Amino acid sequence: MPIQNRNEFEKYEYETGVKDTMALNGNRGAYLKIVEQGKYAHFFLCTKWDSMQSMIAYAGNQPSVAVTYPEDDKCGLISDPVVVIQEVMDGCNPFEN
Repeated sequence: MPIQNRNEFEKYEYETGVKDTMALNGNRGAYLKIVEQGKYAHFFLCTKWDSMQSMIAYAGNQPSVAVTYPEDDKCGLISDPVVVIQEVMDGCNPFEN
């Protein structure tokens, strides 16, 4: 997304994707990483779940397709529709070293 929309979208992302996932049974964490690159800000949301069923409760029957919100376009978001699903055993923030 355009860098000038970074702060607005960061707040929006916490109010939607992070808040919505954290409110569901089975969620084990939601982590947001923002990488600025030139004129753009890239947002990466990682959610952790206790089971595939819990993840499907949020993402629907196609959990490998990104969940988007109606207001995403207003901030200039160019959504990558692909979701990477991996099984992990820890509860650590994947964006911290």
